[in-house]
Amino acid sequence: MSENNFARGLVWLRNDLRMEDNTALYRAARACDALAAVFIACPETWRSHGDGDNVVAMRLRTLKSLQASLAKKHIPLYFLELSRFAQVPAALQQICGKLEVDALFANAEYPLNEQRRDAAVRDTLKQIRVPVEYCTDRTLIPPGSLTTNSGDGFKVFTPFKRAFIAQHDNSDCGFDPLPAPRSLGPDHGNRWPEWIALAGENNLVRSIPDSVGDYGVAPGGERKVLDWTVGEGAAKKRLEAFSAVIPDYHKQRDFPALEGTSRLSPYLNCGAISVRQCARMALEENGGRWAGSCEGASSWLNEILWREFYQHLVVHFPRVCRNLPFKPETEGVPWANRPSDFERWREGQTGVPIVDAAMRQLNQTGWMHNRLRMVVASFLTKNLLTDWRLGERYFMQQLVDADFAANNGGWQWAASTGTDAAPYFRVFNPYSQSKRFDPDGDFIRRFVPELEDYSNKDIHCPPRDLFRGGSYPVPICDVTQSRKHAIEVFANLKSQESSD
Repeated sequence: MSENNFARGLVWLRNDLRMEDNTALYRAARACDALAAVFIACPETWRSHGDGDNVVAMRLRTLKSLQASLAKKHIPLYFLELSRFAQVPAALQQICGKLEVDALFANAEYPLNEQRRDAAVRDTLKQIRVPVEYCTDRTLIPPGSLTTNSGDGFKVFTPFKRAFIAQHDNSDCGFDPLPAPRSLGPDHGNRWPEWIALAGENNLVRSIPDSVGDYGVAPGGERKVLDWTVGEGAAKKRLEAFSAVIPDYHKQRDFPALEGTSRLSPYLNCGAISVRQCARMALEENGGRWAGSCEGASSWLNEILWREFYQHLVVHFPRVCRNLPFKPETEGVPWANRPSDFERWREGQTGVPIVDAAMRQLNQTGWMHNRLRMVVASFLTKNLLTDWRLGERYFMQQLVDADFAANNGGWQWAASTGTDAAPYFRVFNPYSQSKRFDPDGDFIRRFVPELEDYSNKDIHCPPRDLFRGGSYPVPICDVTQSRKHAIEVFANLKSQESSD
């Protein structure tokens, strides 16, 4: 759609809840004389996707913050609660008709159900001659625009990274963030009604609730979710603080007791900050290069490309959106799936200190250090031989940064069922990981206070005398033997494939 064509436009917000560098919002404000925004909550579908209280609370509270910012630009923000994605096309058709909207703008989303919803919206609005523009915003480049020589999607990260850098590794790579939308003036803001009645039980309103559907209200208050301050301003401060320490990121990123990571993932997930804003900061530190002289910036840019890779993956290989392993041959893994094992893992009561500390961090803060995400996922899927889908869903329910593509990709990597996955014989040893990355036990003591009096040496694998009448549980398994068993299970599966 060309610019300056429309009298009245509508921006459909999803996980892009910010003013600056919001592609759809920026383009809509340039193309339309008057502009409104709408957010549609679909709690039944969200629940079926695994979204938990924390990520939904982050979404709604960030939306409230954005509403105030939009009002200063005289762009009203409407809210509508439906149950399911399937209801969205008809609802938007009504909204566009009643608000006399000439065009709809939104930023593209990539999981399978979201793509189907968005295609249905485009087809439905075509019936009333309202064009729809979906913009690239959640990723640096459109999924599908980077392929192998045969035109297929990349299945392995390193070739994807090489191809991306070959195209974009210079200071003029085009990832400059966009400014906030222009102000439309008070007369334009007054052209929109306070609310409109829609067919069915729910009306379009300007008040944003604290919760929707059967979701609870996550603790933290109006401006926080757990320990996370919400909103675009908080995201900018977090990015600025990280920019001061990014040169040492490669040295500190694996140590959970340190503030060595960006902690930007909750803001990236709800869209309080954009991936371009993050990439631009790191590129400036790195001389405009993706692999430059600043090791810390290069290391973090590598993580940004992992995020990009997983977003592209769900488009090229939608089977991962159907609760299936990326590698079809791993559908036959005979998971043990002992309910008591999963319960102890979930509650941080496995008797393995670093695993328990990580799970308690997740349960208490809605976040987990990335190194520990790999450790606990390996422990659940390999040492406890529990289906990765149980862990994937629990993370979605608990994480304040729960993103389907990254979460699914990480869990399948750990379980050796996914793209670029860890070889089945690679199993993290939680004790050696603990000694290496939490050498003084500071992180363990923070979340497992039962062990606070143990020495730096003993805290990683407490002596057996602790378990006689103590408050800390006996280890759920023998790490060495359970690793051996998991390798045998996967090796037998591989042998069966060869014989077939």
